[in-house]
Amino acid sequence: MSTTQAPPEPAPAAPAPQPAGPPRRPYLQQVLDSTTATVVTAVFLALLLAAVLVVAADPASQRAAVYLFARPSDFVGAAWNAVFETYSALFRGAVFDYQAVGARRVRPITETMVASVPLMLAGLGLGIGFRSGLFNIGAQGQVLMGAAAGAWVGVALDLPIVLHPVLACVAAVLVGGLWAGIAGFLKARTGASEVIVTIMLNSVALYFVGYLLTTSVLRQPGSTRPISAPVADTAMMPQLLGPQFRLHLGFVVALLAAVAVWWLMERSTLGFRFRAVGANQDAARTAGIKVPTVYVLVMLVAGGLAGLGGAMQILGTDRTFQGSSAGSIGFDAITVALLGRSRPLGTVLAALLFGALRAGSPLMQTSAGTPIDLVLVIQAVIVLLIAAPPLVRELSLVHRLSALLGYDRKEATA
Repeated sequence: MSTTQAPPEPAPAAPAPQPAGPPRRPYLQQVLDSTTATVVTAVFLALLLAAVLVVAADPASQRAAVYLFARPSDFVGAAWNAVFETYSALFRGAVFDYQAVGARRVRPITETMVASVPLMLAGLGLGIGFRSGLFNIGAQGQVLMGAAAGAWVGVALDLPIVLHPVLACVAAVLVGGLWAGIAGFLKARTGASEVIVTIMLNSVALYFVGYLLTTSVLRQPGSTRPISAPVADTAMMPQLLGPQFRLHLGFVVALLAAVAVWWLMERSTLGFRFRAVGANQDAARTAGIKVPTVYVLVMLVAGGLAGLGGAMQILGTDRTFQGSSAGSIGFDAITVALLGRSRPLGTVLAALLFGALRAGSPLMQTSAGTPIDLVLVIQAVIVLLIAAPPLVRELSLVHRLSALLGYDRKEATA
């Protein structure tokens, strides 16, 4: 008697693999991918917060706030007057002084352009690094070293009027590029973090410049102060609008540098390699791009532009070099590059905005009585909001409006 065995039960099918979500983009790439609406929202919120601080510090608004619920119109009027006086004084000092006469009316816009030159050049250099995946924090030191090199050529050498500023700018580009190239070389050979190295190089540059200014290398003969001798007239950048304005040829040089950076990053093979490494280092390495070489080249170009910005500060406006000549140019340039999304046009516009804040703040303090520190608050809030793109994206008025109208759902189903 034969027995038949039942066929074995089929094994349960393996669960279908769940589709993986989109890979998380690097933080720096998230910042650079911020939309125009995000940038505009960040600036608007910074100005709005500054207005709140102006009202909070205004004596008339404080007095009216005591009886706010009894007579709210008094508080609203006092707050409006305080904000209007502050921002109108800022506008008069940065764009057009409608209360002045003659050429002084348009002088503010030229001061804005002058203040934007070193920010523009340093921001362009930082933008190249950001798009290449390198977070260069060393623009301050690169600006200082470039300014020192330009000042030395302008003081120590006796050259013709055309050759002198050109050679001073070339020296600033070379020294600034080599100073930044240290971080690029260490990144390429040892994998050292460019953030840490460039921060350390900022301190080294500050103390090295202090040494130069306290020795016979740069210090003015017969002076006990750490300051260089005035740069020769032949080394100064030519004035564009005559002696009554400080606008110099450096502004044109900065605009040409922006065009050159656009061509480099968008039209050249080298710029494609820069962007490829910034987008995905592993894919770029697989495609045959020498990533360590790109690191060095990026830092050389970025440092050269920052050094040129330092030279423009000396050869265009200050004329003498000291340890405080760079101010906060290198650090403000980080905000300029981020605000401009590391694109040449955006960087130029952001530099003009920060130049306007610098040029208009003195009149804002003397005319409206608002401290210059308010400008620092505006810049700090812009940095905070630009550095938190998801937060600003949620706060963006355009984003909220599109959500209400259902455009985001339409895009998701398309």
